[in-house]
Amino acid sequence: MVRAKKHLGQHFLRDEGIAKRIVSLLDSDCRSALEIGPGTGVLTKYLLEREALELHAVDLDTESIRYLQQHYPTLKERIYEADFLRMDLSMITPPFCIIGNFPYNISSQILFRVLDLRDQVTQVVGMFQKEVAVRVTSGPGNKDYGILSVLLQAYYDAEYCFTVDEHVFDPPPKVKSGVLVLKRNEVEKLPCDEALFKKVVKTAFNQRRKTLRNSLRGMLGEKEIPEEFEMERPEQLGVEAFIRLTQYIAQ
Repeated sequence: MVRAKKHLGQHFLRDEGIAKRIVSLLDSDCRSALEIGPGTGVLTKYLLEREALELHAVDLDTESIRYLQQHYPTLKERIYEADFLRMDLSMITPPFCIIGNFPYNISSQILFRVLDLRDQVTQVVGMFQKEVAVRVTSGPGNKDYGILSVLLQAYYDAEYCFTVDEHVFDPPPKVKSGVLVLKRNEVEKLPCDEALFKKVVKTAFNQRRKTLRNSLRGMLGEKEIPEEFEMERPEQLGVEAFIRLTQYIAQ
């Protein structure tokens, strides 16, 4: 049996019904998928039931890797002992989907890597700490709306699916969990400098209590911020507004 390791942020899901429900959220036309942090294989076994799906799995836990190789021999050559945040993904045929009960201590970093892989990753189905899942799916005007909300929603449609209670995990986490789905939208490239867009969003939210006129002063140089943004705070702007602001700063 695999022991959950605190330093890896492991909380193993023990509810088979929830596992099936998470796997059911993966698009039926997904042909290639990467499972992050499979642990004891609670999702893996249901993913392997999809005959048309080429499944890959990555985990940092040597004990989990050995367990999965023994219990799912058909997957043996496609189980990688590696760090998803740094691993080479050339062995996975794009486009591909990502699924998993993600380690809560690196869940935001996983999503930032998804952003870097947005031309390859068509869908993400994942279990996160509830507050992270809520943040990703929040819209303008909500206190949870932030950097991840804007950057991900620029390229993905985000949906909060359901909440999972603590008692269905071993060991139980101290927080509730949330399952969300990200689906790649039709935006191939933003109509602005994408690196500058990311910088504008991060700069604005890093001083979210300030008006944009003050938080972006260093990026505006000698220019005055457009009147429509003058007294706004970052949580009031949607993706399109941030794009317009980026275009103005770039001029």
